[in-house]
Amino acid sequence: MDAPPIYRLPQDTLHQIFAHLPLRQLITLRSVSKLFHQTLTSPSFTHLLSHPLSLLALRPSLSSPSPSLLAFDPDQHQWLTFPLSFLLPHFPSPTPVASSDGLVYLWSHSTLIACNPLTRHFKPLPQLGSAWSRHGSVLVSPPNRVLVLSELAALYYSGDDNNGWVNFSSNLPAKPRSPILINDKVLALCDVGSPWRSQWKLFSCTLSTLQASQFWSRLEKHEWGDVFDILKRPRLVKGVGNRVLMIGGLRSSFSLNASCSTILILRLDLETMEWAEAGRMPGEMFRRGFADSSKFKVFGGGNRVCFSAKRVGGRLALWDYVEEAGKGEWRWIDGVPGCGDSLCRGFAFEARLTALP
Repeated sequence: MDAPPIYRLPQDTLHQIFAHLPLRQLITLRSVSKLFHQTLTSPSFTHLLSHPLSLLALRPSLSSPSPSLLAFDPDQHQWLTFPLSFLLPHFPSPTPVASSDGLVYLWSHSTLIACNPLTRHFKPLPQLGSAWSRHGSVLVSPPNRVLVLSELAALYYSGDDNNGWVNFSSNLPAKPRSPILINDKVLALCDVGSPWRSQWKLFSCTLSTLQASQFWSRLEKHEWGDVFDILKRPRLVKGVGNRVLMIGGLRSSFSLNASCSTILILRLDLETMEWAEAGRMPGEMFRRGFADSSKFKVFGGGNRVCFSAKRVGGRLALWDYVEEAGKGEWRWIDGVPGCGDSLCRGFAFEARLTALP
C-alpha cells in the first residue's frame, strides 16, 4: 500500500502540525509509527513544546503486585498509567515520591532516581543510606535541586554539583510536617505545644542558611492572630509562585476536642506576608466523606489539591481554583484505580517532553 500523504510532508511541516496538538495526543501518536516516534522525540521538535500537561500523580500502594505511576488528568477527567517496571527495569521496587519541572523522583532502596516518564530518560542520584528512604521527606525544585529532610538532619543535592550530597543539621524544634521547597526557601509546620495540646507554628529557612548550620526562623506576625489555632491537623501544599497553601479541618471552637465543621484552605503570599481564605469544602462533600475522618491525606500543588479519606475509598475530592474567576470548584474524582479503602498519597506532576534529568 502507498504511504499516507502525511508521510511525504517535509519534516519542518510535520513539526508545525504536531506543535499545535495537546501533549496528551503527542504521547499517543508516538506509538503510531517509527516516523512519528522519530519526529516527536527529536530534539529539533521537542524544543518547540512549552506547555506542560498538568497531572495529579498517585504513589502506588506497597501491596500492589505490579506498581505503576498513576496520574489523573483533571482537564480530560482521565487516568494515565506509567508501568514502573517499564520505566526503570534495572531498579527494584521504585516508589515515586515527588516531582518538579517535568521530572518524577523515585526511591529504589537507597537510591533516588530522577526520571521523565514520557521519554524514559532517567538519572540515578548518588546513593544514600536506606534510613533516608524510610524517614526523609523528599523536596524538589528546579533546576534539579533536591532536599531530603528529617527532624535532625538534611541532605542537599544540586544537579550542577559534582560533589554529591551535602549533609548538615536541620536544627528544627520538632518533627517537620508537610515541608515544602519554593525556589530556595524551605517551609515546614512544627508542633511546639505539649503532649496534651498541639500548637502548630510555621518555620522557614533558605538553603544557604541551612548549609551554614543556622537555625530556622519562626514565621509569625501580630496581624495573623489565631490563624494557626483555627485549623486542626494543618498541612502545607506548594501554591502558585510564591504562595503557600495551609489546609486543615476548621475547628468549630477552641476547645481541646472540638469537632470540625469543614476543611479550610488558607493561602499565604510570601511577598506581602498576608493570609487569605482560598476555599472551604462544601458542607455536603465534607459530611459525606470527611466529617468522621480523624485523618485524611492532602496532596497536589498550584491551584489543584486532592483530598483522600478511608470513608471515601475509591474516590478523591478535588479543589480546582480558577484564577480568572477568583474561586475554586469542588468535585469528586471517582474510580481511582487500585485505591480500595486505603488512603491515597500523591503529588502534582507537570509532565513535559523536554524535561531532562
